[in-house]
Amino acid sequence: MTGHTPSRRGSVADTAAARAAAPCERGATVWLTGLPSAGKSTLAFALAERLRAEGHKVEVLDGDEIREFLSKGLGFSREDRHTNVTRIGFVAEKLAANGVKVLAPVIAPFADSRAAVRERHDANGTVFLEVHVATPVELCAQRDVKGLYAKQAAGEISGLTGVDDPYEAPESPELRLRTQGREVADSAAELHAFLSDRGLA
Repeated sequence: MTGHTPSRRGSVADTAAARAAAPCERGATVWLTGLPSAGKSTLAFALAERLRAEGHKVEVLDGDEIREFLSKGLGFSREDRHTNVTRIGFVAEKLAANGVKVLAPVIAPFADSRAAVRERHDANGTVFLEVHVATPVELCAQRDVKGLYAKQAAGEISGLTGVDDPYEAPESPELRLRTQGREVADSAAELHAFLSDRGLA
């Protein structure tokens, strides 16, 4: 029995064309790094709402929730922070590889930890975008959403990222988002436009 078997090249091309035409189908990890109270989570949830309304599959891997459920028992030593970040990166890559837009508003204070997450994504051909939510520490301290800056100033806690513990700001992020003097909606719109430019929104 003879017949024509479609070439694999054609099917691959068709798949590539379909993905290019349908941003909702494309997964990616968008890692929002920045100081405590920089506005990372607020921005992530605002963007997630907009993306879901457009038909995207979205998950927000909030740093506080991960600490409670996935990394319970870890402290805040450099080693534990690295373990926490790479765990989040592992989950993010798995989701993104299956068509989910993963928004990770996680401080991830050390450059080598963020690089390890990027390398895992690169090794699997999964999109990883680093976004630096560049809010000055003075403004973060004014916002002080969780009261951490006040507790550190009062001597109740130590090891606060960006104050008495290091924060290594990204040197070359895909996007540096300056939030000072801007509404959340404006910052979320800039991030959405950034994703659109990359065929992801």
